[in-house]
Amino acid sequence: MKEIRKNKLFVDYLVKPVMLGLFVAAVLIVLVPDFRPTTNSPSDDLMTLEQANISSDWAGQVSYAVAVSRAAPSVVNVYTLKGTNNGSPRTSLGSGVIMQSDGVILTNHHVIDGAMKIIVLLYDGREAAASIIGTDPEIDLAVLKINIEGLTPIALGDPDQARIGDVVLAIGNPSGIGQSVTQGIISAKGRTTQQENIFENFIQTDAAINAGSSGGALVDAYGNLLGINTAKLGASGISFAIPVDEAQTVLEDILQHGRVVRGWLGMSANPGFLAESIAKELGVSQTFGISGITNGGPADNSGIRVGDLIVKIDAVPVTDPTASVMQITNVSPGQPVKISVLREDKLLEFTVIAGDRGEALAKGLL
Repeated sequence: MKEIRKNKLFVDYLVKPVMLGLFVAAVLIVLVPDFRPTTNSPSDDLMTLEQANISSDWAGQVSYAVAVSRAAPSVVNVYTLKGTNNGSPRTSLGSGVIMQSDGVILTNHHVIDGAMKIIVLLYDGREAAASIIGTDPEIDLAVLKINIEGLTPIALGDPDQARIGDVVLAIGNPSGIGQSVTQGIISAKGRTTQQENIFENFIQTDAAINAGSSGGALVDAYGNLLGINTAKLGASGISFAIPVDEAQTVLEDILQHGRVVRGWLGMSANPGFLAESIAKELGVSQTFGISGITNGGPADNSGIRVGDLIVKIDAVPVTDPTASVMQITNVSPGQPVKISVLREDKLLEFTVIAGDRGEALAKGLL
């Protein structure tokens, strides 16, 4: 009798609750899909791996020593003597980048502006006097030359292929303490600082650039030159570099002509308003209103007037001021430029013979 009672107690207090629990669990699984167990299929596992390995070219290495060892020998320290101040020598410092094995170096114009003497200190400790081949104050670049052998020109990168978020390294001579390397990312491209320099088209980075870093190299994670470090804003973490493709164009012009040759139309413009219906009809999204014309300049001679709205340059719709300025300045002096404008709701086209921006600048027309 006691044995039967024990069995009954076992059933009442253990088996029944377990059976009830299993029944409730089965009901939940049927009625609530979230409680159903899931298994990953082979394809699900494969997708997870692909997501983890987002890109095979991701520059996420822990060390950039290889990039530095590749680029650093091509970055130099630049020291200048700029006269005296109360009998004491007035000096300044900066950085430069070896662009050719024969001793051609790029730096910033403001680094050597007014210099009476320039000394370049190489990565290996050698030093040499430098001469100025030419400068371009408008874009803030200068080309120097030293007579020394065994130089390693820096490898060139492609700023157009560089992406926002890519790792970059700034190499230079900050505060004259010697060559230093800082790391950051590309924060933005095509950046302007709203200064008077109409050729601003900077790479923005948060790699630290300080006094003395100007003229140094901004390189990618593999040591390829992306830009020439040139400026920073007062706030830390906002630095700018001139893209190397623009710097290379300046370099080639100076080596060939002794100066930078740019086209000039003799007019100024500001973004203008264009009715949506007209914009759609012309296939453009932007226009620039001509706000000033140089008397006797190329635009004036062609018949363009103040108040005309530029919609196309050489059949290319205008997009932003920097792109349009670069398009015009890239035209060789003496070459024709087709300017399409709206005047009193009429589309007109003028042929403007480009002038020489350098000559206009020398005459005080800019």
